[in-house]
Amino acid sequence: MEIVILILLVVLLVILVAFFLWYRFRQDQRWKEQSDILSKTVGERIADTTKVFGDVKERLGELAQRTEQIQEVGKDISNLQEILRAPKFRGGFGELLLERLLADILPRHNYSLQYRFRDGETVDAVIRIGENLVPIDSKFPLEDFERILASESEEEQATLRRQFTRTIKKHIDDVAKYILPDEKTFDFALMYIPAENVYYETILRGQHEESEIYSYSLQKRVIPVSPNTFYAYLQAIVLGLKGLHIEKTARDILGH
Repeated sequence: MEIVILILLVVLLVILVAFFLWYRFRQDQRWKEQSDILSKTVGERIADTTKVFGDVKERLGELAQRTEQIQEVGKDISNLQEILRAPKFRGGFGELLLERLLADILPRHNYSLQYRFRDGETVDAVIRIGENLVPIDSKFPLEDFERILASESEEEQATLRRQFTRTIKKHIDDVAKYILPDEKTFDFALMYIPAENVYYETILRGQHEESEIYSYSLQKRVIPVSPNTFYAYLQAIVLGLKGLHIEKTARDILGH
């Protein structure tokens, strides 16, 4: 009997030891799994963080590059402003913008640049509508305009506006001399102002001097135009040219 009990105790002990070992194995297995999961998670987080730092570094590099580009643009703008302070270059800049607009919208045979009249006067451009010409000259009164913007008192501003008015009137007179019906121009000319803000100051402000400018330009049959309004004029001219072409085609068909 004692031997049976002893055997049972040994078997029970073996079972307990086996269970303990199995339990430790399972605990170790779970710990390993959790450790692997944790390591994987930490690794992923580190990878994500590294990627974020990489993206930030890349963005900072792009930002630095953009900053350099902006600084270069700023230098270019400053250089352009310095160039435009010289009347010769400012006039050339206005003529360039005028030429670009004409080239973008009109067929090449419908306009001429630096058109010379019989008296030797040269206008920046003419538009050919049928057998007649529309003279266009670019004027860029930038210096007087900048002085108005920089003025600090109403009295100084009023004085500068009067000077601005005199300058614009002189430009209008200069453009009016290109109205030469004997040389097949229409009885009006266009004065191209290549900056919307200067055009606004010249024509659209409702103050006395500006109203006087507009009335004076109409008396001289000179129509001031800005890039936007000139574009609208050119579109209307294009429609007119198409109408002339249709009329000519119809005459040719009827003539045959």
